[in-house]
Amino acid sequence: MSEIGFYHLTRTPLAAALPKLLGRVLAQNGRAVVRVGDAERLESLDAALWLSADPDWLPHGSPRSGHAAMQPIWLTTEDEAPNDARFLFLVDGAESARLGSYDRVFDLFDGQDEAAVAAARQRWSAAKAAGHSLTYWQQGPRGWERKA
Repeated sequence: MSEIGFYHLTRTPLAAALPKLLGRVLAQNGRAVVRVGDAERLESLDAALWLSADPDWLPHGSPRSGHAAMQPIWLTTEDEAPNDARFLFLVDGAESARLGSYDRVFDLFDGQDEAAVAAARQRWSAAKAAGHSLTYWQQGPRGWERKA
């Protein structure tokens, strides 16, 4: 089973929080897939990752740029890992039928959106019932804080 971390965004938007988490994956020579809800979000995150200042280099690709197998970070709307990623980032309520294929899953959700919080609770319940190891993280004044 996979380790799934639920990341409750309360202080910064996704475009600011995601680069730092992806940077940690790359620092470990890891590969990641970022599954988004729609093509518009994919395009906005693509731009945000290229413009990121912290970290300042997040090499990535998407179906538009191609060469999936060469990309350390792959942005997609599909439930796929064409870059052999061991880390999965789910945003916009995106889900995966392949959670067990990853070492670690990051489920990021907007704490200012009641519907997103309710949907995250449902994903938590389903993941727990499936036997995955779960953690809950919330943004605090000094960064991510693990909650009980």
